[in-house]
Amino acid sequence: MFVFVVSFFTYLLFSWSGSMSIQEVTIAFALAVVISFVSSGSPGSGGFWNTKGLSLRRWWDFLYYIFGPFAMGLAQANWDVAKRVISGRINPGIVKFDPHLKTSHGRMMLANSITLTPGTLTVDVDDNGVFYIHALNLTSLTPTEEDICGVFGQWTRRITE
Repeated sequence: MFVFVVSFFTYLLFSWSGSMSIQEVTIAFALAVVISFVSSGSPGSGGFWNTKGLSLRRWWDFLYYIFGPFAMGLAQANWDVAKRVISGRINPGIVKFDPHLKTSHGRMMLANSITLTPGTLTVDVDDNGVFYIHALNLTSLTPTEEDICGVFGQWTRRITE
């Protein structure tokens, strides 16, 4: 249902040129139905009538995450990388960790949060949900989730599960 609503209104938004004709609304409806049925078969989607994405609580948590913890983590990482580049004190490497995320959407959100943060890069996420992360400064060969992505994992679980 969420995919249908988003697809429908996205098409109308992009095709709007000052007025709306019945043909544009019909095309938007037909494309939204097709996109919804195609995406309903994807793993972790919950089927066509999944309303999980319509939860106002999840949207509020997501917006708070983006403008709160993620923005703070981004600012801190920028400052840390700038200091390390100037001083030359880096210890790069690739580590493996399992954030125990159940959904593919959660894995995608965490992988993107890690990659968008300077100094870290998500190299791979295997089929079991294990992440391989390249970090600019490793302090341990077996770092904790907190060492790698701060509070991003906690927030991702809160939003997506």
